[in-house]
Amino acid sequence: MSLGDKGLSQRYPAQLIVPFVDLITVVLGGIIAYRLRLGSLDLRDRYVLAIAIVALLVVLLNSMFGAYRQWRITPIAIMLIRLLLVWVLVGVVATSIIYFADAAPRYSRLWVGGMLAISYILTGSARVVAQVMLRQARLRGRARRSVFLVGPGQKLLKIAKGMRASPGEGYSIAGFERLSGLPDQYSLERIVRRVSETHAREVWISVPLEMGGAVRDIFYALRNHTVEVRFLPDFPDMQLLNHRMSEVAGQLSVDLSVTPMSGMARVVKRLEDLCFGVLIVLLIIPVCMAIAIAIKLTSPGPVLFKQYRTGVNGERFKVYKFRSMHVHQKENGKTAQAKKFDPRITRLGAFLRRTSLDELPQFYNVLQGRMSIVGPRPHALDHNEEYKELVESYMRRHKVKPGITGWAQVNGLRGETDVLDKMKERVRYDLWYIDNWSLWLDVRIIFMTVFKGFLNPNAY
Repeated sequence: MSLGDKGLSQRYPAQLIVPFVDLITVVLGGIIAYRLRLGSLDLRDRYVLAIAIVALLVVLLNSMFGAYRQWRITPIAIMLIRLLLVWVLVGVVATSIIYFADAAPRYSRLWVGGMLAISYILTGSARVVAQVMLRQARLRGRARRSVFLVGPGQKLLKIAKGMRASPGEGYSIAGFERLSGLPDQYSLERIVRRVSETHAREVWISVPLEMGGAVRDIFYALRNHTVEVRFLPDFPDMQLLNHRMSEVAGQLSVDLSVTPMSGMARVVKRLEDLCFGVLIVLLIIPVCMAIAIAIKLTSPGPVLFKQYRTGVNGERFKVYKFRSMHVHQKENGKTAQAKKFDPRITRLGAFLRRTSLDELPQFYNVLQGRMSIVGPRPHALDHNEEYKELVESYMRRHKVKPGITGWAQVNGLRGETDVLDKMKERVRYDLWYIDNWSLWLDVRIIFMTVFKGFLNPNAY
């Protein structure tokens, strides 16, 4: 293949171009901020050194967080959020270096902040423009990667539909080979010949687990080709959760069901909970005091209701709520779900449950680190024992911390689960949240809760 036949992304790979662009934008940000703050373009040596350190930190952290891998297909919103997190971290590191070097009096704080803000805007804008241009080029048939598909007919059809639904990713089908079982020598030779004839740049092999031997045979048959080979495992009738490839103990692993809250994601989630949690607690203190007094005046018993629930990784914890029922004993030792016109619920309690104000003490659970603001709602222990045998993948809800609000709740799945299908639907939404978690999704759920999640006719 000649240089002229190569796509734009192959001739100018992001792994080389994007870091260079990041360096340029940081330098420009530093120069522009210096001009705005100090009125000159003649940078002093210490400012040049600071710009160089920040530029290197940006490239280093972006490399560590994988910002230069899969860059061309990363959604713009996720890309900008990741960039923002990198820039915040760079700001923390840079200001810490200045502070511990006892050099704070020699630098303008407004310049440091201005450089970071301007360089982030320049870098983000460059990323967005480049992605839009690449997407338009792919939609016009340029910068595309040709793929040869191998696998059962139904699976190939599913992959083809996925390609058509995402034309901006830039993949096109060069050819395909249907398999109904393990390929024989003739089939393997035909696959190799057709891959050569179609000039495919990638071969995607997608077979179910019972046909795993086909992957080895096809991979070996293509040993003399430089084509890229990908294995798209097919897991029929399996409820996967945050599945991905990883390396454990030096071995390649296909993770079928893992938590998304690991590494940097865990830190981001905790910072989110602390920032939002502290702010909300400060705002709701007067409301909580008023509710506590009202509960004491209207019914005998404690202000708070405490109950053990299942938390992350199946560990038990004590959840706090404002008491909304008369003090009573469990029937036959089991927790009965609240029903419409439930006689156990006090008049004040009915209002608290309908408006979700009874959940406010759980922000203390959030500050403890046992709950999150957003996540699957925790159920009573005996409810878990009941439903884990009835609903597939029910206990996988506990791969993350339980939340005060969640994706199921803002989509109307609250209240009594008097039929099994209601619980199945709630679990389906919880697992979708875990599988698609992002900081942006959490912020979206919080805002949806504020505007429509507190009042719900199903909450009683």
